[in-house]
Amino acid sequence: MSGVLASVDMRTQLAGHNRLELLLFRLNGKQLFGINVFKVQEVIQCPPLTQFPDSHRVVRGVANMRGRTVTVMDLGRAVGLRGVENPEENFVVVTEYNQHVQGFLVGGVDRIVNMHWEEILPPPIGFGSDNYLTAVTKVDGELVEIVDVEKVLAEVVGWNEDVSQEFVDEASDEEDGEERKPIILVADDSSVARNQIKRTLEQLGIECVLANDGKQALDTLQSWVEQESEIPLHERLFMVISDIEMPEMDGYTFTTEVRKDPRMADLHILLHTSLSGVFNNAMVEKVGANDFIAKFQPDVLAKAVLGRLKLWQDAHSKAA
Repeated sequence: MSGVLASVDMRTQLAGHNRLELLLFRLNGKQLFGINVFKVQEVIQCPPLTQFPDSHRVVRGVANMRGRTVTVMDLGRAVGLRGVENPEENFVVVTEYNQHVQGFLVGGVDRIVNMHWEEILPPPIGFGSDNYLTAVTKVDGELVEIVDVEKVLAEVVGWNEDVSQEFVDEASDEEDGEERKPIILVADDSSVARNQIKRTLEQLGIECVLANDGKQALDTLQSWVEQESEIPLHERLFMVISDIEMPEMDGYTFTTEVRKDPRMADLHILLHTSLSGVFNNAMVEKVGANDFIAKFQPDVLAKAVLGRLKLWQDAHSKAA
């Protein structure tokens, strides 16, 4: 597998065309799982692991990889399955999420497949709300489960979700005198990410509407602009926060579709992504997004939201 990800940076050309590549792997059985290649740095034979007492049951140890210490987690245990036996005989998928590098111990790596986001579907309702899947798809007739890695990391590592008091105070000042509170539309396929954003906005006193993917967000916007209302869309919605990797329609394609519609072409779109190592900045400009920030940093998100809110308020004060 040493060369399978050698050209990962070239794969950014798939972005904007509603396409992605999945690295397929197995945990401790026949079931296929998938992870977006964009988030994978390399796949290696599991190196020697150093274990620490009182560590989380999912953590199998830490390893020295290219001069850096990387935590290795058993992805099988993380999603409620039996853990991988004999780690040294298996593989580690080294990933970067939310500006953190970690390795996931897996039972075997299958191959990389090129797919359309339309082929990536939300988990069936019967899977329940507590599952560890962000999406499912089929490859050669075989079901592939795409793991919600952000949920795994939130449970094992935990993320700080508290907004600094200075931003809370600033948000309180912005609220003074506001008769009508604008809202934000949030699109993210990870339930953990959606709730993180929601809790951040709640601390700022800002209401949001949640969508599970780009298509659902686009449908929501289109329904709003088609409804007869005395309040134009840009007056009640001051920005959209969108993930990039989402089933059915990714954030790039969502942004492109919004920009095509003159009724909502001027909406402020912030791309909020866990992609960082191979994130293609040029794509943000190409599709017409206003800005992007990396997940998950509540203060950085709060600063971006409050900065946009102030501009929105100033524009409406002048118009009045």
